[in-house]
Amino acid sequence: MSRFFTNGSDSESESSSSGEEQVTKPVSGNYGRQPLLLSEDEEDTKRVVRSAKDKRFEELTNLIRTIRNAMKIRDVTKCLEEFELLGKAYGKAKSIVDKEGVPRFYIRILADLEDYLNELWEDKEGKKKMNKNNAKALSTLRQKIRKYNRDFESHITNYKQNPEQSADEDAEKNEEDSEGSSDEDEDDVGVSAAAFLKKKSESQRKFGIDDDDEDSEDSEDDEEWDTSSTSSDSDSEEEEGKQTVLASKFLKKAPTTEEDKKAAEKKREDKAKKKHDRKSKRLDEEEEDNEGGEWERVRGGVPLVKEKPKMFAKGTEITHAVVIKKLNEILQARGKKGTDRATQIELLQLLVQIASENNLGEGVIVKIKFNIIASLYDYNPNLATYMKPEMWQMCLDCINELMDILVAHSNIFVGENILEESENLNNFDQPLRVRGCILTLVERMDEEFTKIMQNTDPHSQEYVEHLKDEAQVCAIIERVQRYLEEKGTTEEICQIYLRRILHTYYKFDYKAHQRQLTPPEGSSKSEQDQAENEGEDSAVLMERLCKYIYAKDRTDRIRTCAILCHIYHHALHSRWYQARDLMLMSHLQDNIQHADPPVQILYNRTMVQLGICAFRQGLTKDAHNALLDIQSSGRAKELLGQGLLLRSLQERNQEQEKVERRRQVPFHLHINLELLECVYLVSAMLLEIPYMAAHESDARRRMISKQFHHQLRVGERQPLLGPPESMREHVVAASKAMKMGDWKTCHSFIINEKMNGKVWDLFPEADKVRTMLVRKIQEESLRTYLFTYSSVYDSISMETLSDMFELDLPTVHSIISKMIINEELMASLDQPTQTVVMHRTEPTAQQNLALQLAEKLGSLVENNERVFDHKQGTYGGYFRDQKDGYRKNEGYMRRGGYRQQQSQTAY
Repeated sequence: MSRFFTNGSDSESESSSSGEEQVTKPVSGNYGRQPLLLSEDEEDTKRVVRSAKDKRFEELTNLIRTIRNAMKIRDVTKCLEEFELLGKAYGKAKSIVDKEGVPRFYIRILADLEDYLNELWEDKEGKKKMNKNNAKALSTLRQKIRKYNRDFESHITNYKQNPEQSADEDAEKNEEDSEGSSDEDEDDVGVSAAAFLKKKSESQRKFGIDDDDEDSEDSEDDEEWDTSSTSSDSDSEEEEGKQTVLASKFLKKAPTTEEDKKAAEKKREDKAKKKHDRKSKRLDEEEEDNEGGEWERVRGGVPLVKEKPKMFAKGTEITHAVVIKKLNEILQARGKKGTDRATQIELLQLLVQIASENNLGEGVIVKIKFNIIASLYDYNPNLATYMKPEMWQMCLDCINELMDILVAHSNIFVGENILEESENLNNFDQPLRVRGCILTLVERMDEEFTKIMQNTDPHSQEYVEHLKDEAQVCAIIERVQRYLEEKGTTEEICQIYLRRILHTYYKFDYKAHQRQLTPPEGSSKSEQDQAENEGEDSAVLMERLCKYIYAKDRTDRIRTCAILCHIYHHALHSRWYQARDLMLMSHLQDNIQHADPPVQILYNRTMVQLGICAFRQGLTKDAHNALLDIQSSGRAKELLGQGLLLRSLQERNQEQEKVERRRQVPFHLHINLELLECVYLVSAMLLEIPYMAAHESDARRRMISKQFHHQLRVGERQPLLGPPESMREHVVAASKAMKMGDWKTCHSFIINEKMNGKVWDLFPEADKVRTMLVRKIQEESLRTYLFTYSSVYDSISMETLSDMFELDLPTVHSIISKMIINEELMASLDQPTQTVVMHRTEPTAQQNLALQLAEKLGSLVENNERVFDHKQGTYGGYFRDQKDGYRKNEGYMRRGGYRQQQSQTAY
């Protein structure tokens, strides 16, 4: 059959295809493509010629419809693409818009889109959940729409003040109301009635809906529209002389009289009743169709309650092999996609109940318990996520139950080295062997407890409640320690001892401290020993655990941690000399830079505690040296693991920050940073102020503490000097008073109610610390006074100095004697008269200036000589001597090798 006759009717095509076999040939492009078979009505609609305005506006409305659909599904990327196309289409329609004006539906989409984007921008949580493309498109589109809307600012303002819809949209909504579909709000713009009816008929054909109900609805609506159309026709005939808009014929008018209102209300009631009847009739028909019981109508949004899966079929004999097989089935689903972890834990708990009910023995129960605890640890797939409270409590209970079984049945052996093939779970004649490590479970439990404390707000009551669980954690560690001391290896004992140490070293033992202060009177030594043995002191416990690790441990890390914790505990309880000797003998400061970050954090905490201990003992120089490295870095918070600095966030990526946050120390282990800084600054003040007074005229004096000098410069730069507010201002004000030799003012700035509340009351023995501090201020103020005003006196009585600084006479005598011996003070003591006779060897102010000038001139000459020698090409001819500067080396003249040869030829 020829291809020219394919446009015939259906019957012709059928007959031709039956009589003759067609061979179709695939042809690319439009050539050879069969034309569509169109009916007469469709051909008529296709032949309609539309104006340029209709074409452009239809293009705009189609793009607007696509944008609104993308807004509904929060597809910002699609919105951005369609908005760019919309701008181009509007540019094409610019000539029509200039004649007709900006269409109202265009203003509406601009206003709605801007509001939608602002709403998305303010939703912080929604922005975090967006993917990368949508987030990028959101910021780009927000900037573009704000810039684009500036040209339509007046139109958008008018629209927002009077947000009425266009006549087309109102007519469209009226049609939807009349057809009973007012439940859904359509945002489509510019859809014609013919297109709407066509879509409706296509959807009916697609889903196979009967047309009976629709025909009845259409007939009822036609009757209603006939009545309304007659009234509108009569109204239009009365107003023939007036020029009215065609759309006004189709707009509904508000009823004027009471009868019209009643009629309209009755019509609405009838309409709602008919709609309800149709809906109930449709539901009845669906129920009749579903009588077979195959389908069930469910309310939307209500989750189905599923029955728990049965562990074993009915009548199955429960044996060891069946239970282990079921256990392996549950464990195989672990980690797979779609596996519910909570359901797995419930199944394992149900399996434990079944095993105990059927008396399968303790070996099976222990094996299942190990897997329950492991499943609890794996419940959170993310490392940074901490356990929920109910899961945490369940974990503690499971470990306690497991320990009860292991302690009660000494014939059960557990260990990592036991293979699954060599397990013995049911042969009770031999010792039961179960694969599993109780030490690993306890270490993981301790890590989970640390994570819980890290992720809880430290200033909330919830943190206190979680901190109460530490007693249960310590009790479990003690039980495991006793169990491993009987059945564990040396390595396992060292590890569990370290866990016990890490929960003990930072706690101040108030009971032992109280027993030291007030020993029981009238009791014999044996009774005292018995009382001490009943409640073991933390010092005795730490000594016993640490010495075992020192002797038995083969890994450097456990021994290093034990030494640092031991030093920290000594320093916390003011045992300065034991702590110092242990630190010096261990030589940890030589190799600590090679340790891992948690051990370095522990070392920094130990050094800080050591410095605070030295300060409490009155050893200000040792305290300053111990705290110097931490405080001079300016990163004490980060080095102690108590937080991250904001300025260093740029130096690390997100993954590194997560790792560092997991290293942070929980809040109840923190060292008060303000107390630490105050101790450091006060120690620096007691060292630096007398040194500055002694070397006031020395141009090359060194700084003992840069941070202290920085605080002094900050205080001097203040234009308005008021009373001190912060801790630093108090120390600066006290330093200025000490510089003048006024120890009472210095004492009032360092020790007052504000400083007591911030710093000094935080020490265990606050009164002793304050007494020591007053004594130190008096002694250093005396030294500063003698350095500053020795040039004024010919001689001064020691009794006068004793009264001035409220020190006893032997103390004043010893201080002055040390100063004379160390050649700090050029004076001599007259014993009969108890006076200090000054030798007047200190240079005057003019002499000091002359000496400084001479030093500067000497350094200038040396620099000139060095530059000249560099130009002449002589290197290495001089060596630096500390006292005499540059000296001539042997074999060289001062002006280089050339003159040396000249002098040799002269001889």
